[in-house]
Amino acid sequence: MTQQELADLLILTRSRYVAYEYGRTEPPIEILLRISKFYNISIDLLLTVDVRKFSIDEIMELPANRIVLPIRVDQDGNNQIEIISQKASMGYLNGYGDPEYIENLETISLPFLKGGKFRAFPADGDSMPPYKNGTYIVGKYVENLSDLKTDRTYVFITTNDGISYKRFQFHEADGIWVKADNQFYEPYKIPLTEIKEIWEFACSINTKEYEPDEFAEHHIQNFITEIKTDIKQIKERFGDKS
Repeated sequence: MTQQELADLLILTRSRYVAYEYGRTEPPIEILLRISKFYNISIDLLLTVDVRKFSIDEIMELPANRIVLPIRVDQDGNNQIEIISQKASMGYLNGYGDPEYIENLETISLPFLKGGKFRAFPADGDSMPPYKNGTYIVGKYVENLSDLKTDRTYVFITTNDGISYKRFQFHEADGIWVKADNQFYEPYKIPLTEIKEIWEFACSINTKEYEPDEFAEHHIQNFITEIKTDIKQIKERFGDKS
């Protein structure tokens, strides 16, 4: 990318951008914010670390490179939990690091949730029963991948899937493996480069009841899944003769 192209993206003149790049002058806070969002690098890292000494992959792994998530409280001192509605979820991938986007979200307070930053995300699809459409998963912000626990559930914010709620399985060098509780879906790998945020399950808010026939349908799905698993095991044992 040329200096002019980058200056255009940052809404600067080329001469002004060059002055910042060569260190002839210091950018004001509003320009630092643009640079921070463009490169997905925190402002404190930009100000305290000589980024020329690191590759982009190394920079993304630095502990300081995270978006600060302020904990908002109500007049009683309870955490205000931002609600990512179904409509707001469409823009969350672009807005999660934008203070103005976050400030415009509706909030709730759950006094029994303490000791962390919490946010509520909509459940979508049938991959994680018994949570159906209309349920909100309240997650606690996870700062480090090393804090993930096997078989615990998390909301993953990724560039490929957006918002997804899955069960963590294990780490690999360049990614993590997750799975759905609905066995119709195969486990899959999320590359580390696609992960933007991770929120550990704290509680759920159901807005719809399950009907009796939905439980029956779920049992049928499990039965079919068991049959498919048995057929797969038979094929692996005796070979596929079809």
